[in-house]
Amino acid sequence: MTGEILWVVCAALALAAGGLLAAYSLRTLRRLEHMLRQAQDGTWRAQTWQEKRLSRLENQLARVLSAGALSRRRLDDDRAHIQRLVSDVSHQVKTPLANILLYTDLLSEQPLPDKPRQLVQEIERQSQKLEFLTDALVKTSRLEGGLVQVRPKLQPVRPLLDGLAATWAPRAQQKGIRLECPSGGDFCAAFDAKWTVEAVGNLLDNAVKYTPPGEGACIRLTAQKFTMFCRITVSDTGPGLDESEKAHIFERFYRGEGTGDAPGVGLGLYLARQIATLQGGYLRVDGRKGQGTAVSVFLPRELDGEKKIQEIV
Repeated sequence: MTGEILWVVCAALALAAGGLLAAYSLRTLRRLEHMLRQAQDGTWRAQTWQEKRLSRLENQLARVLSAGALSRRRLDDDRAHIQRLVSDVSHQVKTPLANILLYTDLLSEQPLPDKPRQLVQEIERQSQKLEFLTDALVKTSRLEGGLVQVRPKLQPVRPLLDGLAATWAPRAQQKGIRLECPSGGDFCAAFDAKWTVEAVGNLLDNAVKYTPPGEGACIRLTAQKFTMFCRITVSDTGPGLDESEKAHIFERFYRGEGTGDAPGVGLGLYLARQIATLQGGYLRVDGRKGQGTAVSVFLPRELDGEKKIQEIV
C-alpha cells in the first residue's frame, strides 16, 4: 500500500514538473517570438539582460538583435549622410552649370568659325549631360532614402498615355522616328501620376536615344489590362539586347553594348525600377539582338489595404 502511494506521489510530482517545464518553455517561446516580431518591425531596443532571468537562448538572441540594431542604426546614419552629401553637391553644382549653359548659348549666337563653334557645342552637350546626371542622382537618392513619398491612387491609365505621347512624339519625329500610341488603356490602375510619368518617360527617352532613324523606325506605347496588374510597354525597333545583358540592364550606371555614343549615364532604367517597386509593381525587359527592345512597367490594378485607407482619408 505504501509503495502504491509513493508511486502515485512520484507520478504527480513528475506531472507537475512536466507542467512547470512546459509552461516555462511556452513563456520562453512567447518571449522569443515577441522579440523577433519587434525586430521585424524595427521597434526592438536593447535592455539590461540578466542570465538568471533569461534563458541562454534568449540571451544569445538578445545579443544578436542588439548587434543587428546597432548595424542598422549605423547604416541609416551612413545613408542619411550620403543623401545630405548628394543634395549639397547638387545644390552647389546647379549654379555653375546654369552659368555654363547660359554662356554657351551666348557664344553660339556669335559669328564663330567652324572649329570654335564645334567646341562650344561640345561644351554645351557635356554640360547638359552633367545636369541630367545630377538631377538623376538626386531623384534616386531621395527615392531610396524615403525622402520623397510615392503615393499611388486609383486613376485611369489613358490620360497618362496621352500625356506621354504628346510630350515625346515631337522629340521622336525630330530624330526621324514614328511614335505610335494606339487605343487602349481605358481602365484604372493604382499609381502616382507624377512619378509614373518619370518612370515611363525614362523608357521613352531610352527608346528615342537608341533607335536608329529611318523609314521603319518606330516606337510603340501600349497598355494592357490583366487581373492583378496593368502593363505599360515601350517597344522600339532599336538594336535590341543580348541575352547576357538582361541580367544587368536595371543596374545603376549600366549601359548596354549597343548604346554606342548615344547620350546617357545608365540611370534611367534603374530609376524607373525604383519607382515601380515603390508602387507595388515591377519592370520586365524583352528583346533580342537586332530585333528591338520592349520594356514593360507592371502596376497594380488596386490599392492595398493600407493605401486604400490613406486614399479614403
